[in-house]
Amino acid sequence: MPSNAAQSLARPFALGSAKLRNRIVMAPMTRAHSPGGIPGENVADYYARRAAAGTGLIITEGTYVDHPSAGDVESVPRFHGDQQLAGWSQVVAAVHAAGGTIMPQLWHIGIQRRPGNPPFPEAPSVGPSGVALDGTTGAGATLSLTDIDHIIRAFADAAQEAERLGFDGIELHGAHGYLIDQFLWERTNRRTDAYGGDPLSRTRFAADIIRAIRERVSPEFPVLLRFSQWKAGNYDSRLAGNPDELQALLEPLAEAGVDAFHASGRRYWEPEFPESGLDLNVAGWTKKLTGKPVITVGSVGLDAVFDTSSFAPGARAGVTSVERLVDRLQRDEFDLVAVGRALLADPEWAQKILDGRGSELTPFTHDAVQTLR
Repeated sequence: MPSNAAQSLARPFALGSAKLRNRIVMAPMTRAHSPGGIPGENVADYYARRAAAGTGLIITEGTYVDHPSAGDVESVPRFHGDQQLAGWSQVVAAVHAAGGTIMPQLWHIGIQRRPGNPPFPEAPSVGPSGVALDGTTGAGATLSLTDIDHIIRAFADAAQEAERLGFDGIELHGAHGYLIDQFLWERTNRRTDAYGGDPLSRTRFAADIIRAIRERVSPEFPVLLRFSQWKAGNYDSRLAGNPDELQALLEPLAEAGVDAFHASGRRYWEPEFPESGLDLNVAGWTKKLTGKPVITVGSVGLDAVFDTSSFAPGARAGVTSVERLVDRLQRDEFDLVAVGRALLADPEWAQKILDGRGSELTPFTHDAVQTLR
């Protein structure tokens, strides 16, 4: 008899034209294993291995859109250029051959770019207002309206290419203090034009990207948006202090054409607004407020919460049960479950969970990750 967890996670799910064989999603995790920004055979093997072992949907590591300030690591994959796109075509083919579905995460890091770094050393660090995540002013250049138009087109171009290459949808990285999130957050967005000010105006950049993508892809081609309350290195920060503020941010994005939200929390079991009296995590609130399908994520299957030391030598996280998670899934608090470090350490995580072989799971350790990547 399959376990309660196996039965619940094994149910298929549809996101637009993407038909997922189960509820398990591979969370996007930066690898920097693509010299020249070109995903090679090693990248195709990495994702195909997890698809073959039962992962229902793979969301790739963040991949830079076509803007010189989009990134600052030469070996992070890019989603523009003939060689780069040819590499992604091979990744898609490998994952589909293994029975999986796959979506690229499209990324611009914004003000977090370190000037002088490749792939385009001359490119400046840019953001909504030249304000760093810690509130420091003058940290980079303020984007002009022309720059904003360029970046919006870059995201739309990438989404169109993704559909052409056979991807099953796309995800926008709007979390963790990167560019889209910088526009959403009042600390980093101090603009006084149509892209800043009140919460609705701060959503305009993301909404314009979503609308531009919707104009360039098929109606059923799914567009996901990942967002978070916390930022890189600032785990206590908040986009929204209460449900009304969260609804004010998410509703315009849903109306612009988001098919599903990927609500990034650090601990899936923690209530986002405990003062409300409801035990919903950030994904649960997102579904309640928007009615859209939602992916939850945050320390799934592990006993150590993600932080900046999670991938350092000596880092370790033990295996834990997913029964509490499944209880929430069965209550329809969210629809899909994204797994990060646990699936990085054990490529067969999904199949072992679905087969009721939780006792065989590999703990997350720095050494295991280096061996199994």
